[in-house]
Amino acid sequence: MSMRCPACGTGFGDDAKFCTRDGTRLQAQVAAPAAPPVLGSAGAPLSGTTPRAMTPPVIAGKPFNPAALAGQVLEGRYTILKKLGEGGMSYVYLGEDIATKEQYAIKVLSPSLVKDHNAMARLRREASLGMRLAHPNVCHIVRLGETEDGVVYVVMPYVQGEILSDRNNRKGQLPLSETIPFVQQIAAGLQVAHELKIIHRDLKPENIMVSTNPDGSEKAVVMDFGLAKERKAGGELEKLTATGIILGTPEFMSPEQLRGKPLDPRTDVYSLTLMTYEMLTGKLPFEGKNQQEMMIARLRNDPISIRSRRPDIPEAVEKVLNKGMARNADDRYASAVEFANELTAAAGGSEGGLMGRLFGR
Repeated sequence: MSMRCPACGTGFGDDAKFCTRDGTRLQAQVAAPAAPPVLGSAGAPLSGTTPRAMTPPVIAGKPFNPAALAGQVLEGRYTILKKLGEGGMSYVYLGEDIATKEQYAIKVLSPSLVKDHNAMARLRREASLGMRLAHPNVCHIVRLGETEDGVVYVVMPYVQGEILSDRNNRKGQLPLSETIPFVQQIAAGLQVAHELKIIHRDLKPENIMVSTNPDGSEKAVVMDFGLAKERKAGGELEKLTATGIILGTPEFMSPEQLRGKPLDPRTDVYSLTLMTYEMLTGKLPFEGKNQQEMMIARLRNDPISIRSRRPDIPEAVEKVLNKGMARNADDRYASAVEFANELTAAAGGSEGGLMGRLFGR
């Protein structure tokens, strides 16, 4: 049996689930022969499914629980070695490809997210683009899959290192000479995504991994691109503060994201600027007694001067940071690379050299 995309007509092999061009769910080109029903995790037949005898969803006799997959086999292809972490929307595992023995980070999405049809449609679209995000400073999507039980998972390269938030907590304040290369590398990764019309929307230190190159040098890798994050927070600030519910990480979200407005690459520039400020000071540029007050401060107040916290920071650097954190997106830098270039120049580096060095232009 072969699969075909109903939107563009492209043909695929029988193990494909989604079109790599537009993310549309594939349809069988020919009817499959009759076969016994596939059993779900509770032992009941799954309606509308076609069994694939060569790719059992789990090891025989074990229930498919997305929160506890260690020791099981995912679709007959990936051995789940151990859980790396979990959040409200996913569980992350270390997996090994049975055929190649290569290790991957496998993010299994929560059932509640899988049931969100809009989120899943966006995930499939962005996964098709995310597979093109192969860049040294991006942990890109290798594969989007779905088990016969309806469990959706994303396969990504396994990046080892230290999470930037842990580095910040351990050191308190990073030297300017250490911060600038990280900003350059994060900006380079964002630039590739932005050229593909992908906005990260949840850029924060917890989504940056600092890994070590073979020569001993360090590099920053942007994680979690294209994983069905909302483009807006879901309403005006009044609704957010009334319910206490907000998608993403409020401490690093742009004013337009807090207000539920349309987003573009400048929202990632804002988040990157806040991250830069925190790397240099160990604190955020807006204060409040709680999360709601911090959100209101970001919408109404100017950022706290970085030089009031670190007098050794050049005045030119503070000027660049203030522009990157402008409340109005039109007053910010148009791209992450432009911000990184200006920051490098303000810190005493070579202006305009970032694009050529990181993109080979």
